[in-house]
Amino acid sequence: MADLLTPQLNAETPAPDWLQSRRLAGRAAWESSEMPTRKTEAWKYTSLFALQQPFMAARESAESAEELGLELPQLAGSRLVFVNGFWREDLSEIEPDAAIELVRFSDADQTQAALIAQHLGSVVPGNKHPFSALNDAVLADGVFLRILTGSKAARPVQLVWHNSPQVDAAINSQRLLVLAEQHSEATVVEHFSGQGHSFTNGLPELILAAGAALSHSRLHLESAEALHVGGLHAALERDATLNSFHVAFGGKLKRIDIVINHQGHGAHCQLDGMYLLRGQEHVDYHTCIEHALPHCTTDETFRGIVGDKASAVFNGRIHIHPDAQKTRAELSNKNLLTSATAEVNTKPELEIYADDVQCAHGATVAQLDESMLHYLRTRGIPADEALVLLSYGFINALVEKQRLESLRDYLKPRLANYFGAALALDPDDAGG
Repeated sequence: MADLLTPQLNAETPAPDWLQSRRLAGRAAWESSEMPTRKTEAWKYTSLFALQQPFMAARESAESAEELGLELPQLAGSRLVFVNGFWREDLSEIEPDAAIELVRFSDADQTQAALIAQHLGSVVPGNKHPFSALNDAVLADGVFLRILTGSKAARPVQLVWHNSPQVDAAINSQRLLVLAEQHSEATVVEHFSGQGHSFTNGLPELILAAGAALSHSRLHLESAEALHVGGLHAALERDATLNSFHVAFGGKLKRIDIVINHQGHGAHCQLDGMYLLRGQEHVDYHTCIEHALPHCTTDETFRGIVGDKASAVFNGRIHIHPDAQKTRAELSNKNLLTSATAEVNTKPELEIYADDVQCAHGATVAQLDESMLHYLRTRGIPADEALVLLSYGFINALVEKQRLESLRDYLKPRLANYFGAALALDPDDAGG
């Protein structure tokens, strides 16, 4: 596993002194760990062969947004833009907001640095997620968002992580730490984009104190050649609410681990996601919701549309601990195959050790309904347009659930364009 780290070590990326101990510990953990293989249960359906290649250290880019092919969604509020892992001040916009502190790790003052050091890595089980050790090992900068006690952020905070086309594949690492203090409220959107073969290792940590409410969206809209192994880790205290929304276009390799820890009575998590694949793309979502205390709730819904020879993996686990009485948790994963050669491996799991709970889970893998397709075609709608309408309708409900109107407005035309390009299939293929 150490070979993946070599370019970053050689680059000697400068970092604040207070991060040095974490970097050293991360390097030691990464260099002593072994790369997961198909014999590793959690990686049974996802090969890491694409990572067995020489990677270069990421380099800064001074190119304009147009030259980079960088699209900057207009979601309002502050926007921090990173290209190849480096902050681009000229492309960023910081709007003052009395409810939040927003600072890069490298610019943190003594008080902020102490808070970051205290909370960074506090909810990441490094022994279970080895790529979090890689993130620590090359940690040079990151973003710290603090929502102050009893405050509500006026506008969303957006982070754009973009990879520029590079001749050589590079390693780019991102780190986000959100600290939502008691009874605070905010909206955060992470947007991953770019071209080329770069390997992205992104790791956000969300810490919600008692009564905090956080909406967090993570958009994986990179190109079909993208390599991304990352995760989301969150801790929810008493009566905290997390609304987490995920969108992923397929890539050469995309593996996202989501771990939500209910650590206080009455905490609630709404976890929604969708993945859209074509060609020979691959996406793997592993989610784990830990219910440790009573009266917590989880609603989790993931939907996937998989076409051509693409493959998807969904493994969703809800773990109810012995003390987590009065838990209510539901997990649903539905998949639509638009090709006879597409593949989905889905495994919803409930692990329950309490006896006074309401839990349900389910998964489906199906093809387009022939009768609905026939109905649309008898109304004069061409086959390819009918496929687009039916497929878009399959995931539209998840888009409409999002509270941030500007996010809905941004996603809808892009999803429509995606289906318009992806689903121009032979009708016989669509029906299997």
